[in-house]
Amino acid sequence: MTAERPHIAFLGIGLMGAPMARNLLNSGFPMTLWNRTASKCEPFAGEAAIADTPEQAVANADVVITMLENSEVVDRVLVAQGALGALKPGALLIDMSSVQPSVARQHAELAAERSAGYVDAPVSGGTVGAQEARLSIMAGGSEEDVARARLVFEALGRCTRIGPVGSGQLAKLANQAIVGITIGAVSEALLLAAKGGADPAAVREALMGGFASSRILELHGQRMLDRNFSPGAPARIQLKDMRMILDEARDEGLTLPLSQQVHNEYLSLVANGHSDVDHSGLLLELEHLNGALLGSLGRGPKE
Repeated sequence: MTAERPHIAFLGIGLMGAPMARNLLNSGFPMTLWNRTASKCEPFAGEAAIADTPEQAVANADVVITMLENSEVVDRVLVAQGALGALKPGALLIDMSSVQPSVARQHAELAAERSAGYVDAPVSGGTVGAQEARLSIMAGGSEEDVARARLVFEALGRCTRIGPVGSGQLAKLANQAIVGITIGAVSEALLLAAKGGADPAAVREALMGGFASSRILELHGQRMLDRNFSPGAPARIQLKDMRMILDEARDEGLTLPLSQQVHNEYLSLVANGHSDVDHSGLLLELEHLNGALLGSLGRGPKE
């Protein structure tokens, strides 16, 4: 790996991957891009090489970054489509997708067989954080490998080393448990206030100054009031994360009742045709359950 700007292969130019690739290019990294839907790479064609296959993309890369939808897709790209087998010795593989911790450990072992390093580095911050290069990056890997990745991470946000391989993914599961449960809490709180006759916008404003304040109340609470459910993080991805949380809990012999309930609510949301709304759209499932719309309530004090 060169000392200044390693050559990066970036696999996965989607909602998160596209702004992340943009920030890396703006920071001066030479890059090769690959995406299953090749047209998503076209906006970068004048600044980066575009590969036809994952194997071709990683062949000469110092750093390989994957930002893909789930464990199955990551495994398909890295293993079935040959990206892992094409890693050059000394390369560093950084998986920034959200995958099962066990999958991260398996891929780290395969990378080691190629004399390559591995870091699992899922992120929090959504598309806004990706665009503004202020993602929270949760890294699992050796101290040496995480240190090697620091230059790349600095172009994307703030990195915290959590521990060995797989621990970054555990931190992301913890993050998603808090996110999913809190979205549910904000949905219920605003609908409760509105049903009783309070102005939900005023309730949100008041709560923002107290102990219930949170980033989710601030951003997703406003999304709910505006009924703006265009996806930053689609509901189907939140459902996938809630399922991984429960799978990991089961493997560890834990029962997580709040996570189970929120999983069930996202499952219903997706089953009712809302797989691609933002995860703050969990409000839609609560409205469906109650036969009431947040926007039609809370227009004055209850008589």
